[in-house]
Amino acid sequence: MSKQAAAQATVSMLDAAPWRKSTYSGSNNNCIEHAPLPSGRHAVRDTKDRSLGAHVFAPTAWQAFVTAVQDGSL
Repeated sequence: MSKQAAAQATVSMLDAAPWRKSTYSGSNNNCIEHAPLPSGRHAVRDTKDRSLGAHVFAPTAWQAFVTAVQDGSL
């Protein structure tokens, strides 16, 4: 698969992803959204400016982030 085809596939996956707004988001629009992807990766984007795209993380990186948040080390 070419880089262009891979990028288009990623965009399609992000468009179809089940995005959820963070439960920690306030009413002032300083929010992020998270979506698990079919590949097992996780995507995060800015709610107020979705045109910026998303950051996509491997499952191990996402789990390390979640663990750090839960144990207070972040």
